[in-house]
Amino acid sequence: MAGVSNLPSISRRNVSFSFGNRETRSPICTQKTSFFKPFQLQDEAHLMCRLFQVESKKGSREVARRGICMALVDNRVATGRDVAKKSDVLAYDLIQGELVEWSSAARNSDRPTAVLLHGILGGRKNWGSFARRLAEEFPTWQFLLVDLRCHGDSASIKTRAPHTVASAALDVLKLVAQLRLTPRVLVGHSFGGKVALSMVQQAAKPLARPVKVWVLDATPGIVRPGGDGEDHPGELIAFLSSMPKQVSSKREVVDALIREGFSKDVAQWVVTNLRKTILPGSSSSSFSWVFDLKGIAEMYKSYEETNLWNVVDGVPLGVHVNFLRAERSLHRWALEDIQRIHAAEDLASNEGGGVEMHVLQDAGHWVHADNPDGLFEILSSSFGLKP
Repeated sequence: MAGVSNLPSISRRNVSFSFGNRETRSPICTQKTSFFKPFQLQDEAHLMCRLFQVESKKGSREVARRGICMALVDNRVATGRDVAKKSDVLAYDLIQGELVEWSSAARNSDRPTAVLLHGILGGRKNWGSFARRLAEEFPTWQFLLVDLRCHGDSASIKTRAPHTVASAALDVLKLVAQLRLTPRVLVGHSFGGKVALSMVQQAAKPLARPVKVWVLDATPGIVRPGGDGEDHPGELIAFLSSMPKQVSSKREVVDALIREGFSKDVAQWVVTNLRKTILPGSSSSSFSWVFDLKGIAEMYKSYEETNLWNVVDGVPLGVHVNFLRAERSLHRWALEDIQRIHAAEDLASNEGGGVEMHVLQDAGHWVHADNPDGLFEILSSSFGLKP
């Protein structure tokens, strides 16, 4: 399995990396690294993308130096949108199965690709283990994991307001166009599910090839608040915004969240967004948030208000939208939502599209953590037969 990232990598297990197409050898592997400038940001700072690929048993593979900069659906987005706008970039990882090979040829779009999108206050690492498992089971596929705007490593990349579901979707469309990829599968959890639907809405029609969309534990319309005993993301964002930007320890944040009434699981998940920093002129360290909470607050408000039922009611030809409801997340699903999706199933089948409803047993909202085996089994149908 190989990995591609647009961020500087940290040496591990005595494996070193190099710049400028120099080969570097280590006791573990032989690899060639490409370091290139695919574009320039508005503030004249260059985004430097490093690609690396580890040698397989059959021999080393070269990584394409050419600005492997992406293409979602047929390199086009809706009229009036500039897919090649160079100021909007996201941090990403590309996890590849063993049978995926990169080349400098302009046919990277032919490689089966899935895009995995995280939810609000999440990050691309949320999908890391799951994506690696998919790459092992389906080695001809590659899986693109991104940090959405205002999240993770993308929080430090300048993006234009407004911070909305539609803006986040357009960011991913641009990234896909820059990497010259044509995803066949889009998987989005919660907020990421609406981002996936918005990508379909904004993409030029007809699509280059059939696309399967998975919306995990989210509905297309207005978000319904949780009941008593449920964690409320809006309240969580507001509370985190009231905390200092730097804290002495993760335990301090966990304890504060639990005292405020948030669950221990949510508190422990939130602190994965803390990064250790060394105070200038001091040997002591602290932790700071890796996300932009102000921007995230705007994104969540957009998530609550964005209505994408028109995508579901009129699924474009060649698109198959799958909704997955977590068994223990009933407060997010009103009976009218379920009935409307079932009605769309019948309509879509008559018009060449597709809508389908699934239920993941023994899972709450965090589907890929609560029941990863069940989720894997359901999603596997999108990646074809194992070799």
